[in-house]
Amino acid sequence: MSEAVKSVSPQELEQAFSLFNEASAQLTGAYQELQGQVERLTGELALANGELRRQYQEKEALSQRLAMLLAALPAGVVVVDGAGVIREANAAATRMLGDGLLDKPWSQVAAHSLRQTPMPHEWEMTAADETLCRLNISVSPLAAGGGQIVLLHDVTEAYQMEQALQRHQRLSAMGEMAAGLAHQLRTPLATALLYAANLTKPGLAEPERIRFSEKALARLRHLEQLIQGMLSFVRGQGGEREAVVVSDFLAELRQIIEPQMAQQGVQLGVDDRSDGCAVHGDRKALVGAMVNLLENALQASNAGGRVVLRAELTAKGWLALTVRDSGRGFDAALEDRLFEPFFTTRIEGTGLGLAIVRGVAEAHGGTIEARSASGEGSEFVLRLPI
Repeated sequence: MSEAVKSVSPQELEQAFSLFNEASAQLTGAYQELQGQVERLTGELALANGELRRQYQEKEALSQRLAMLLAALPAGVVVVDGAGVIREANAAATRMLGDGLLDKPWSQVAAHSLRQTPMPHEWEMTAADETLCRLNISVSPLAAGGGQIVLLHDVTEAYQMEQALQRHQRLSAMGEMAAGLAHQLRTPLATALLYAANLTKPGLAEPERIRFSEKALARLRHLEQLIQGMLSFVRGQGGEREAVVVSDFLAELRQIIEPQMAQQGVQLGVDDRSDGCAVHGDRKALVGAMVNLLENALQASNAGGRVVLRAELTAKGWLALTVRDSGRGFDAALEDRLFEPFFTTRIEGTGLGLAIVRGVAEAHGGTIEARSASGEGSEFVLRLPI
């Protein structure tokens, strides 16, 4: 051992100490650099924590504001998860639909509380105080989780105002009708009386008696038709509602009108694009309205003409029932007056057919419109919500 130590020279020892000092200096520098990085990262982490804390506080404040806003909203808000279960409901929704909404399937709550109306997106329900409410319901999907938000707007007051307006408009129309009816009844009644008076002439030949009787009866039938049309217009909103399958409805219309058209040499075409859908309404009123349109088309057509009855689905859940003829058409100036009571372009017309059609359309939440050009036929489109 002593010989090994003696063999190490002073130069080698000096070199070893120099290497050791150099390694120590490098370790000291690395440690200082590492300590600086730790301090820098600690500062950055503190800043990040402060930013996260600030963002959390802002989100917490926003969440509180949104919760207060949701509670104060007059509209009902129901949050449904991807499985169709109610997870949140604000106070307005609870007032509308009752307590205990959470964790119930939305479809079950809707089926129990809501009844669909002819108007798209509008539903009826009976409130806790037994009053009838009308709700407008819209659904928006949630991007995350496949859920949805259901918004319920109470439109009861607006609906009642609209109904009152329609009643006032109908009363106004009835006032106009009363004035027009006196004029409409006077001429056929006077004519019937004239023919009836001729029947009292002594020595009247049998052929003449038959001719006067038939003319008097024709005028009286015209009066009856006029009065029936007026009553249909006044009733307006129709009776009991049912599900009317459109394909069956078209078949019924064809059975009613096709023999009359064949008798006058007019061809009837039926184009069913309803895809098996049904509408909710008064079947008799709807049949009467469409028969009025088809009879008008028949009267406007000449022998060899063609009338097309078409049913097709349109955007946003509507059914369009179209009657198109190849007749003489009407001037655009008359378009605004076609649906007025007692307005007619035919001598034998009562002027109530199209007014009745408009009343039926409005009673079912639908619309009626007419398009034509003189000499190019006419098209009437009755649109109804499905």
